[in-house]
Amino acid sequence: MPDPDTRSLENRLGNAARTVLPEFALFVLKQGWACLFGSLMLTAIIASKFLWQPDWPIHRYDALFLFALATQAAFLRFRLETWEEARVILLFHLTGTAMEWFKVHAGSWAYPEPAALKLMGVPLFSGFMYAAVGSYMARVIRIFDMRFTPYPPFAATVALALAIYANFFAHHFLPDLRYALFAATLALYARTSVWFRVSTRHLRMPLPLAAFLSSIALWLAENIGTMTGTWLYSGQIAGQAVSLGKLGSWYLLLYVSFVTVTVVSRAALGGPAPATSGPAAQAPL
Repeated sequence: MPDPDTRSLENRLGNAARTVLPEFALFVLKQGWACLFGSLMLTAIIASKFLWQPDWPIHRYDALFLFALATQAAFLRFRLETWEEARVILLFHLTGTAMEWFKVHAGSWAYPEPAALKLMGVPLFSGFMYAAVGSYMARVIRIFDMRFTPYPPFAATVALALAIYANFFAHHFLPDLRYALFAATLALYARTSVWFRVSTRHLRMPLPLAAFLSSIALWLAENIGTMTGTWLYSGQIAGQAVSLGKLGSWYLLLYVSFVTVTVVSRAALGGPAPATSGPAAQAPL
């Protein structure tokens, strides 16, 4: 775990919150803090949709890219993320942008507005939406002092993540293997629990359940994006809800995201389950 002194802002907020908030309220607060990057991006998407004028000298998509870049710089400046976490988030940005290029070219979805910073039909801010998922995962593991145990063989988790990522491309040409991949996630992670601390007590949740609940949150966030018309799926009109079938896509993508983040969070993998009673140190935030 990082030295707490490098996150004095988080520690001060956490210490203040623990003195006045019950555990559930603290849990909600820490979840919100973990997804701060994504929340700021969604706020910028909504605000820009209602405020932007077509005669302004900069396109909305370009402004969103500059906002995301400035936000990422601020996270590093104020030590809300480590450089190790930022490198993994950069990997999210690159792999996410590669998927965007392919999916837009394949007609899965589109970005209807103009932009100067738009490459092969994809505005550059879109990669930061994937980076927001990586930012959340890296931060939530640290903020809740998470441990994943018992953990399956790491090589097997990497192989499954690669298979899921490849299927997002291959299903356009070959049979879609998502149902087999759903079964594989359950077979591989069925015994794995996410152990976490809100304050001092250790709590647990089955990892597949945590992935499913997270996919619901991402599906809701995606609805915000499409309702503003920032991006639209093929055949979708602005304001129309995203298909519930996309929940499955997010569920699978979360395993790719999780394995990517474990590159810098290997200490959280495996080991004995924490004690559920008795004295324990406070969680980092």
